[in-house]
Parts: sequence; structure tokens; C-alpha cells
Amino acid sequence: MSGKILCATDGTAHSAHAIEFAAKTASKSAAALTLCTINEARGGARGPLIYAHEDADIDRILAEAAETAKHQGAKSVQMVALKSRDTAAAVVRYAEENGFGHIVVGTGDKHGIARLVLGSVAGAIASRAHCTVTIAR
Repeated sequence: MSGKILCATDGTAHSAHAIEFAAKTASKSAAALTLCTINEARGGARGPLIYAHEDADIDRILAEAAETAKHQGAKSVQMVALKSRDTAAAVVRYAEENGFGHIVVGTGDKHGIARLVLGSVAGAIASRAHCTVTIAR
């Protein structure tokens, strides 16, 4: 496994578990930790392309995640903001293109019909990734 861990976060409590796990893992293994968030693109076919979050919100999500990671013992923390229509694909592509050996993501509490209709970004990352994926709860 590469000495690089990629942790995807969206600023929710579910992703906080992923940040804590990734930071502790990075600390124990002396791995470099990169935190990423995806600003999901919407619209664009017949109207303007808009993003789910303002730049300031993305900056806040990453800054809070970095603070949490450092508090959990991560020594080297990088941050990256990506834009994409497909969150899972963006995370997997970034990890592969940049030589990450481990991806850490959180997961929500979707059950039943909501799980079937909404799908799971964490599950999609796990099924598409070239490397180890940890889904933290």
C-alpha cells in the first residue's frame, strides 16, 4: 500500500468518523493524509452549470476537516477541492491519478427505499476503486 491516504469529506457528522479514522491511520503509519471534498455540479444541459456549494463553504469544510485530522494526530495534511457531476468517480479518479493506496469515506444511515433510490457514494467508491477502501461508521 502507498503511504498516501485520501479521505473524502462533505462536512457531515458521517464524514467526521472517516476523518478521525483516516487521521489515526495516517498517524500510526506515518502516511501522508489528503482531505478532499467534491463540489457537485448540477444543471448545465439547458441552463447554467451550478455547484452544490459556494467556494467559502468548501473552504470551511476542508479547514474544519484539517483541524480535526491534526487534532487526531495526523502530521501531514493536504486539502483538495474537486468539481464533478459524479462524486464517487471524482474521488476514485483523483486517488488513482495521484497514487493513493487507501481511500477512507464515511457513510450515512440510509435504509430501505432511501438506500435503493439515493444509492451510496461510499459503496460506489468501494466498487470502483483501484486500492483499499475503508468505510468508516
